[in-house]
Amino acid sequence: MAIRFNSENINFPKIKKRETANWIKTVAKNYGRETGDISYLFCNDEKILEINQHYLQHDFYTDIITFDYSEGDRISGDIFISLDTVYSNSIQYDTDPQEELYRVIIHGILHLCGMNDKSDAEQQQMKAAEEEALKIR
Repeated sequence: MAIRFNSENINFPKIKKRETANWIKTVAKNYGRETGDISYLFCNDEKILEINQHYLQHDFYTDIITFDYSEGDRISGDIFISLDTVYSNSIQYDTDPQEELYRVIIHGILHLCGMNDKSDAEQQQMKAAEEEALKIR
């Protein structure tokens, strides 16, 4: 079981892989989960649009797409993150680009832990969970 970080058609972001993986494991544990195989792919807007169109039939850009393969209390999945959108969001929301990246990284894990963000109430819960996770990074 491993947490892997890769990039495609974009420079790999400035993250410390081992430290980030340990943080992810800690957050998952806080939700009563253990980590299985989790694969991150950092990509550009064109790649995430392609994935969104092909697999989800959505015709728009997004910062993250999470495919959940979890079983029981073991979380596993493929997480695609568009660095283009993460960095443009950091400008739009006036946040530090690195913090925005970590927010999105953990957002995918929170989805794997069972959190949703479809309704306004769920979005508020997700935002609060992201903030709590960022505090322990």
